[in-house]
Amino acid sequence: MARRGWWLLAVTLLLPGSAQVLAGSRRLGRIGLVSTFALWAMLLLAALLTLVAPSIVSTVATLDSTLLVVQAALIGYGALWLLLTLDTLRLVRLVRVTGRGRGVLALAAAVVIVVSTGSAGYGAYVIGVSRGLFSTVFGDGVLADPVDGRYNILLLGGDAGEDRDGARPDSISLVSIDATSGAATIIGLPRNLQNIPFPDDSPMSTLYPDGYPPEDCNVSQCELNSIYTEVQLKSPELYPDAEARGSLPGIEAMRDAVRGILGVPVQYFVSIDMQGFSDLVDALGGIDVTYPGPDDLPLGGVLDENGDLDGVNAWVVPGDHRFDGSNALAYARSRYGSSGGDYDRMVRQRQVQEAILQQFEPVNVLTKFQGIAQAGSTLVTTDLPQAALGGFVQLAMKTKTLPLATLELTPPEVDPADPDYDKIRAEVAELLGAS
Repeated sequence: MARRGWWLLAVTLLLPGSAQVLAGSRRLGRIGLVSTFALWAMLLLAALLTLVAPSIVSTVATLDSTLLVVQAALIGYGALWLLLTLDTLRLVRLVRVTGRGRGVLALAAAVVIVVSTGSAGYGAYVIGVSRGLFSTVFGDGVLADPVDGRYNILLLGGDAGEDRDGARPDSISLVSIDATSGAATIIGLPRNLQNIPFPDDSPMSTLYPDGYPPEDCNVSQCELNSIYTEVQLKSPELYPDAEARGSLPGIEAMRDAVRGILGVPVQYFVSIDMQGFSDLVDALGGIDVTYPGPDDLPLGGVLDENGDLDGVNAWVVPGDHRFDGSNALAYARSRYGSSGGDYDRMVRQRQVQEAILQQFEPVNVLTKFQGIAQAGSTLVTTDLPQAALGGFVQLAMKTKTLPLATLELTPPEVDPADPDYDKIRAEVAELLGAS
């Protein structure tokens, strides 16, 4: 009897439904076998499509309807597997097993239940969390076509600390991606650019037809990142449909400013909460950063009335470092201790962003998925529609294998107080045309 029980449990684990076909209800067994073969066929088809048509898989796999169907299928299959395992125990006739065999068989049956229903349940849970993340972060906006073969995405690093006037963007970049090859170029814009021109079709051009002035704007500082603050807090009516399109008036004004500066269209934006970096870095288990120096860098601290740095939490020496969330955020935000000032901080912020991307390996994401999803839902705001996510996932896979081109619009090449925007646009056009 014990040997029969072991065989039935084994085939239930390996091929659910086979135990019933061999020794029990053949109708139930056929349902189990058909369901198992159907699941295997779907997995095999997904694997084959991943090899021959990965773009189809990435597109379909990120649609909410697809995820809902797969989640329901896993829940149903898990329930069926549980039913089949319990029915196998009936076929084993555990009460007739004598001696130690009864306890061992009962324990083995419990393991089978945990492995079978647990794996299906966890898969359904991961898909459910993914659906929640996608619906929270991504909207249902209009798909934008590439312009001149490129997607241009405005990347804003917002910092809403207690000493900040709103969540104004301190890190401003344009990520331009070739729609075919995935080759990417990042153009960094300093937050203190002045005399920003606006395109003729921008609502901001009616207020500032000669560009955003270094003085006489509607906030205390008249620089690039002040445009967000001015429009978001004082003139949101300039962009009345921004929120309906998954954006904000301040972000739309920044989009227009970047269009005017660089002379390229901007199809989408991604806004990253710098405070949220801390949770994401902790969820990933930390990040590796190489601080180039040459000076030691203070983490935290403010200048006192005498101009001395006070309240430093720690000092970073040149070399390799492993940062947790709070130190990674402090490293990205540090204002003092480097000769380049804000421009060195732009470099450090880019380092932190790239280090986070390096941590997004499949094993790391799967083992820490819940924490990453929770952090990601509060970290990112974007108008990228969920329907476009699959295509961009496929592009990102290509981008990761290619060298990244960069252009920083910083001194000495660019004078933030008196930029030559014609020269900047010409340089950008040449760079994007060559990449």
